[in-house]
Amino acid sequence: MGDPHAMHALPELSELSQRIAGILAIDPAAPAFEFEQHWYSWGDLRASAGTIAAAVEPGTRIGVLLRNRPPQIGLLVGLLRAGACVVTINPDRGDERVRSDLAGLDLAALAGEPRDLAAFGDASAAALRLVSEHPAAVTIVGEAVADPAGRRPGVAVEMLTSGTTGPPKRVPLTHETLFRVLVGAKHYERNQQTDLRLRSGVVVVNSPLVHLGGLFRVLQCVNDGRSFCLLERFGLEQWVDAVRRHRPSTVSLVPAALRTVLDADLDPADLASVRSVVSGTAPLSPDDADAFRAKYGVPVLASYAATEFGGGVAGWNLADHEQFWSRKRGSVGRAHAGCELRVVDPATGAPLATGSEGLLEVKARQLGDDAGWSRTTDLARLDADGFLWILGRADQAIIRGGFKVLPDDVRAALERDPRVRGAAVIGRPDARLGAVPVAAVELRDEHAAATPGELLATVAAVLAPYEIPVELMVIETLPRTPSGKVDLTAVRELFADPT
Repeated sequence: MGDPHAMHALPELSELSQRIAGILAIDPAAPAFEFEQHWYSWGDLRASAGTIAAAVEPGTRIGVLLRNRPPQIGLLVGLLRAGACVVTINPDRGDERVRSDLAGLDLAALAGEPRDLAAFGDASAAALRLVSEHPAAVTIVGEAVADPAGRRPGVAVEMLTSGTTGPPKRVPLTHETLFRVLVGAKHYERNQQTDLRLRSGVVVVNSPLVHLGGLFRVLQCVNDGRSFCLLERFGLEQWVDAVRRHRPSTVSLVPAALRTVLDADLDPADLASVRSVVSGTAPLSPDDADAFRAKYGVPVLASYAATEFGGGVAGWNLADHEQFWSRKRGSVGRAHAGCELRVVDPATGAPLATGSEGLLEVKARQLGDDAGWSRTTDLARLDADGFLWILGRADQAIIRGGFKVLPDDVRAALERDPRVRGAAVIGRPDARLGAVPVAAVELRDEHAAATPGELLATVAAVLAPYEIPVELMVIETLPRTPSGKVDLTAVRELFADPT
């Protein structure tokens, strides 16, 4: 992996890498992040970055078995500081799938904890081994195996999409894209200064690093020079404890986590510091958003993002929420600065009039100044004020005997039932009708005795007859991806014909 004593000069590196290097050098003794109530310093991260930068050349593709733990933070920051290409790998996807993924990646080296390297690595290949819980404890082992032609100069991260409806795919995100997204995110902050310094306040990071939300949150903290509290995973007790101790002004909760907090018997004083909750990744029920504000006095700001865009392209801010929420509830907000949105005809691609339903297209400046329109698979509409509604996925629409059923409409109807914690709706092939909707439902603990018949009778009052699921399965817990989305592939397996 190069001369272990050679340090790459900053001018060779991207703005993102230079920014990280600058932040790490300001005050090495200052606290950078906390994990399980133990603090690690910016100097600890700088030491990790130094070890990695001495051995990894810019553009080198390093597979990282990511977990929300201190050594992986040091590894991630160090690799991005070095200008390397981080190929994210979720070690908890299942041994067979992880090995299959690794077999096709042709990596220069694999990085991770000893337990993960032992499970998935090749002892004869190059590796970055995390030898302790400390973020600076990176050991370089093995010999370089990379062909320079395999490098990805300019690419910061190759990240898997969530894979909720099928096999996940890898999306290359450049250093420039991530840096532009970080700069654009300042638009939503009260203090928009970008000078190189350490800032006050502590951010709670509870999303997984293998998902863009968690990775971006950590990058945002490092880019801003702001301390953060890292949770290994979202858990109500750990999250509430972190919020009580660190008093963040903004927290991030995917809809499933938000419902967990909503269902909990928390004292509103526990969230007294919180001015807003940012929620994305999966569809957010406006009823849940309103209930959260009613219970805790905190507005919920929905957002719309995709891995392909390197982050968010639309969302609510507090000013818009105060002015428009009562009239625009259910919207995911307006386009971020530098992004444009439009709705087009699925068949012709022609832009549609305001208020029309069609496929969403996005022009995201973070993908480059010459970025064109990118078509999504999301059905959407835009109103005259620029607010965006996501109506469902075009590739998930169920055509039942000629009638179109949008699973998100059925899911939302099920989740309006106070007995239902969460629901998932998919199409099942049908010899006569083509396809029919079926649903899996997770109940709230106090309503665990509710029957499928009772639940279907409730939604029959709000859905058209052709939208009503032909089968409803009550399960203990909906299967979810690391990002908190319902795993529709796993749901489909629940309804698979065993014959």
